[in-house]
Amino acid sequence: MYDKKGFPLSSRIFLFSAVLACFIVGFQNEADYRTLHFKATVVDTHNDVVQRVLEGEDISTRTLHGHSDLPRFQEGGLDVEMFSIWVPPEKISRSYYDQADEQIDSIVSFVRRNPSKVGFARTAEEVEQLVRQGKFVAMMGMEGGHPIENDLKKLEHFYDRGVRYMTLTWNNSTSWATSAKDEDELRDSLKHKGLTKFGQRIVRKMNDLGMMVDVSHVGERTFWDVIKASRKPVIASHSSAWALCHNRRNLKDDQLRAIAKKGGVVFINFAPWFIDSTFGAKEHAMLARNKSGIDSFRATLKGHDEFLNDMAVAEFLKEQYDPIRPPLKLLIDHFDYVAKLIGVDHVGIGSDFDGITVTPKEMDDVTFLPNITRELLKRGYSEQDVKKILGENFLRVLREVEQR
Repeated sequence: MYDKKGFPLSSRIFLFSAVLACFIVGFQNEADYRTLHFKATVVDTHNDVVQRVLEGEDISTRTLHGHSDLPRFQEGGLDVEMFSIWVPPEKISRSYYDQADEQIDSIVSFVRRNPSKVGFARTAEEVEQLVRQGKFVAMMGMEGGHPIENDLKKLEHFYDRGVRYMTLTWNNSTSWATSAKDEDELRDSLKHKGLTKFGQRIVRKMNDLGMMVDVSHVGERTFWDVIKASRKPVIASHSSAWALCHNRRNLKDDQLRAIAKKGGVVFINFAPWFIDSTFGAKEHAMLARNKSGIDSFRATLKGHDEFLNDMAVAEFLKEQYDPIRPPLKLLIDHFDYVAKLIGVDHVGIGSDFDGITVTPKEMDDVTFLPNITRELLKRGYSEQDVKKILGENFLRVLREVEQR
């Protein structure tokens, strides 16, 4: 049979069926990746939203700025967030130790104000119990070793308060460990490189306590000293692959292999500077073009925290940043590269949300996390492997480090 234009009806039926099938498959694929994402235990090992909390923002409710708050954590299917306890080293009006305690207090308060929605976890078992209860799980990591103030008792104090990893350095070195920034910029002028004997004691003490040793931000010499000193798996809480982007904060192939050999995990950082080798030059040119406007805008921000001012400037320049933000593909390339080099058991998510001023495209805030699941499935990863990357690898390494 033919239609009025002379085309066989069978052809029209076939075409309609094909279009319908494509629509159904597309719908099912989207439903499938979101179903998988929200069924999996999703963990992010690094988020700096505490800095916004200190400025008075209530992340229990939807906020107007930044990348994170409780409603958005839930919309993004995020089950576990490790909040970063980071004391800016230039803030010396009070002791680093006291400032870190104040930040911990802010997370404890957040949990207490939301008992029906949020729980605090110290162990892998507690994480799993809270996830089964349908609660968002708050955990803590300390970014930089300076708040322990060269005192093992203070390290114990932070562990007792719930800190479950410590990044040995931030950009600033301590007297017992050198940072990537200092090893790169100061080089031979450093009094020492790597871990001192006291630094080795700190690593061993962390092993004894059950606190994960984090090598993000540390220099290469410190990294290899940690690999020798630690009896337990080590992590990189927010770093990416140096082979794809030559940034000193990223890990080279031999470092990635060493982490895997110890049973550790590399949690991929979303910062454009760490995933796109062309981004820095593009940003520099864009900022130069907009210098007068930036200076005028910054003049209105005096008296605020310096990093939060940088976040405000990035929001002010949103339209200028959008064309140069790296595509999501480049972020997924880092997950893919690390998984293929050292195995899918050794990679996870370490976003650095609210610690970075700009994000990749299709990763504007925590609500976009399901896009990682979608893209990994597109690249052929099995559902089980995706679940490992999303959170199971974290729970495995946490459980191993906990063992006394």
